[in-house]
This record gives sequence, structure tokens and C-alpha cells, in this order.
Amino acid sequence: MKILMVLTSHDQLGESGKKTGFWLEEFAAPYFVFKDAGADITLASPKGGQPPLDPGSDTEDAQTEATERFKTDADAKSLLAQTKVLSTINAEGFDAIFYPGGHGPLWDLSEDRDSIRLIEDFAHSDRPVGAVCHAPAVFKHPKGADGSPLVSGKRVTGFTNSEEDGVGLTDVVPFLVEDMLKANGGKYEKGADWGSFVVVDGTLVTGQNPASSEEAARKLLALL
Repeated sequence: MKILMVLTSHDQLGESGKKTGFWLEEFAAPYFVFKDAGADITLASPKGGQPPLDPGSDTEDAQTEATERFKTDADAKSLLAQTKVLSTINAEGFDAIFYPGGHGPLWDLSEDRDSIRLIEDFAHSDRPVGAVCHAPAVFKHPKGADGSPLVSGKRVTGFTNSEEDGVGLTDVVPFLVEDMLKANGGKYEKGADWGSFVVVDGTLVTGQNPASSEEAARKLLALL
């Protein structure tokens, strides 16, 4: 199995003056699910190299078994520090693509032409596409084979409006994931705020929040 994981390169939280990036748990948990299953993992980001870590995901209360494992895994840290430039990635040869969240993707990956191209390549060839928390932002522009929004008519989830309100960033983010998915015709579903909730529709796998990252990865693996 060859799995492509795509991370954000964006580190500014709008005009707030605060930093953002990818959420550590949402990378670490899926990474180890895939790794432990024997997958060959490639990491990529728009700018390549070390992607920015959201400092909020590195606080003591945000740590999980997966994040603690990551911090002691030299190979994982080395791989993360050398992500490939997204524009150099070809979808051929990969079996699935997965997007960890964090607020960063709202700004860069949601508009990135290379990301849009890859998602469409995977989706149109019925290869699994996964995204968790804020990463379903990447479905803003990709189209299905019929030219309609990729998520149109599909069951999806992602970071809820109430969760965004809970972290006080409703007026900072460029758009709300829940609202965008609905506007694109997605059949948006959600579970309890901050609890694990994952939706699978065909080869599309979406998770609601950080707690959903491991389950989303396992459900993506199940499709393979």
C-alpha cells in the first residue's frame, strides 16, 4: 500500500497575529495507523520541507498516545521535516490520499491547484480520499466526474460551526468547513462536539475533529 499524506504550509491564523499550521494528533495518529499496517507513506506540502505545527496542538493537554510516540520516533520526525513539494507529486502509484487538519488548510490547501488536481485524480479513479477536522476544506473546489462539486450528494463531515465557535475563531477563519460542505451540496452530518465521528461515502472518508483522526485512518485503510 502506498499512501500520500498532504499537510499544510500555512502558518498565519488570519489577521490575528497568531500562528497556526497542522494539528499534531491529526498527523501522528493516522501516520502510525498507516505505518503499523505496513503502508509506504509519502508526505507532501505546498512548499515542501518542514510543515508548520499549530502550537495549540503541542500543549500538554493536547497530547495523546500517538503524539507522544511521534516525539520519540526519529524516522517519523525526519520524514516530516522533508515533505515533498506538492507540485512534484503525481497521483499515479498511490493507493490513497489523506489530509490531516489544523487551521492551515483553510488558507492554502483549500485553494491549491495541485491539491485540487490530486483529489480529482484519486476520486475519479475510485481511490480513497480522506480528510479530518479542518482538512475537508480541501473539498471547496474539486469537481466530480460530472462537473459538480465533488462532495455534492455525498455524506460528509468536518469541523462543526459550534466547535469553531468553541475555539473562538469563527470570525478569524476565511470560511466555516460545515457551511462550505453544505453549500457544495454535501449531506453534512455531525456527532457530539469533540467526540470521534467519521463518515464514509464510497471512497470518501471524512472525520469531524482531532478525536476522529485515528478512526478516519482506520476506515480509509479498510477501503484498501
